[in-house]
Amino acid sequence: MKHTLSVLVEDEAGVLTRIAGLFARRSFNIESLAVGPAEQAGISRITMVVPGDDRTIEQLMKQLYKLIPILQVENLTQVPCVERELILMKVQANSQTRREILDMANIFRARVVDISADDVMLEVTGDPGKMVALEQILTKFGIVEVARTGKIALKRSSKVNTEWLRYNFGEGGT
Repeated sequence: MKHTLSVLVEDEAGVLTRIAGLFARRSFNIESLAVGPAEQAGISRITMVVPGDDRTIEQLMKQLYKLIPILQVENLTQVPCVERELILMKVQANSQTRREILDMANIFRARVVDISADDVMLEVTGDPGKMVALEQILTKFGIVEVARTGKIALKRSSKVNTEWLRYNFGEGGT
């Protein structure tokens, strides 16, 4: 199972290196990593996606707390939260396929950020599932390049689980 961890750290040189070293020593892979300033000056938020079972992730979180600049570690996997990613995707587009690509981009609320005779570059922001779906659909046209940020996430103050709402009252419900 993939777990999303949110880690607050003090801005110090080498913090990310120490965290990466901890993961490497324990043979953990970090599938996604995003780092940026948090709400308070001098503090950064690291959001990472890590595969592992609940027990292993719990052990990893305890190890993270032992690192000096770590202020808070939170597993957001089972917590109602908002998750987002950004993807830039360059797709082959000629006069025959351009309209269909632009229609797909419109459905996914993607923005065209560059266009040439041979390709279209799209910018898409959304939940990780949206990124995977768009990439699968556009693969048939030929994806030239992709740049994708890591997942970022914040716990919902409302505590509303939108996945539960979507399933029970939206597409998956009765």
